[in-house]
Amino acid sequence: MRFDLPLDALQTYRPTRHEPDDFDAFWQRSLEEARQHELGAVFEPVDYGLVTLDAFDVTFSGYDGQRVKGWFLLPRQRSGPLPGPLPCVVEYIGYGGGRGFPTDWLFWPSMGYAYFVMDTRGQGSAWRKGDTPDVFSGSSPHHPGFMTLGILDPETYYYRRLFVDAVRALDAVRTREEVDADQLVVTGASQGGGVSLAVAGLGEVAAVMPDVPFLCYYRRATEITDNAPYSEIAHFCKIQRDKVETVFDTLSYFDGVNFAARSSAPALFSVGLMDFTCPPSTVFAAFNHYGGEKEMRVYPYNNHEGGESFQRLEQVAFLNALLE
Repeated sequence: MRFDLPLDALQTYRPTRHEPDDFDAFWQRSLEEARQHELGAVFEPVDYGLVTLDAFDVTFSGYDGQRVKGWFLLPRQRSGPLPGPLPCVVEYIGYGGGRGFPTDWLFWPSMGYAYFVMDTRGQGSAWRKGDTPDVFSGSSPHHPGFMTLGILDPETYYYRRLFVDAVRALDAVRTREEVDADQLVVTGASQGGGVSLAVAGLGEVAAVMPDVPFLCYYRRATEITDNAPYSEIAHFCKIQRDKVETVFDTLSYFDGVNFAARSSAPALFSVGLMDFTCPPSTVFAAFNHYGGEKEMRVYPYNNHEGGESFQRLEQVAFLNALLE
């Protein structure tokens, strides 16, 4: 069932952005503070029985120097007697999931790309295991979940830590000689799509592929869907009635619409027109504000699953054409 704007209206939907005056300064300072800590990227070979791929257990320093986990995978057989560095796809994970095992992430290295998947701090117990704790101070009352954790101040909001981790993951990948540092591609579905938009707005990437992205145009999302995770924000505002504007002032520092406006790398988005989790208008709000060349794949009868394998093949074609 469709519940949002019709497609012709979505294609021109470009709402006014709510952006704080110190948006750029806030993120510049956040990254500078993180980079005062040694990156300390460690890539430890691991054996999970993969016969066509090399797998590495990764640890690097993210927000506040805290240690973040990930997996790095490489195709074992590469073309040519002296193969050069590979383009690398860096993937961020959907809400509640963690990095799992290398065997969960075979698609991109099987397509010939170097591949890095970043664990999500504090998550990884809802549908796939994770290994990275979320260590922070300055907590305030919050609704169960991560969407309102520290939400009364951008300094303490959960996604400040996660977005900084995500940019530092690029720093870690760039230390590998097998990777072409000029051909880093960021992607992810849902929360991972929102994180990839943030990274594209904060760091140098060759392309971004936000798949049914979350974390975009929060206020509208909370007004037109009661699906989790946006419902966590609505429930918080329902109880903390005097904090509503404070909440959305904080969220303006983390809105994918604002990051999209700062991004210039070629982008491939996707949207499900029956998506009750990430409403289509919130996805198109980011897409229509996106600052670089962009394409959208529309799945008219799909909910939050979006295009799934159909979209993966679209992404492969997009990257093969872009990076050839």
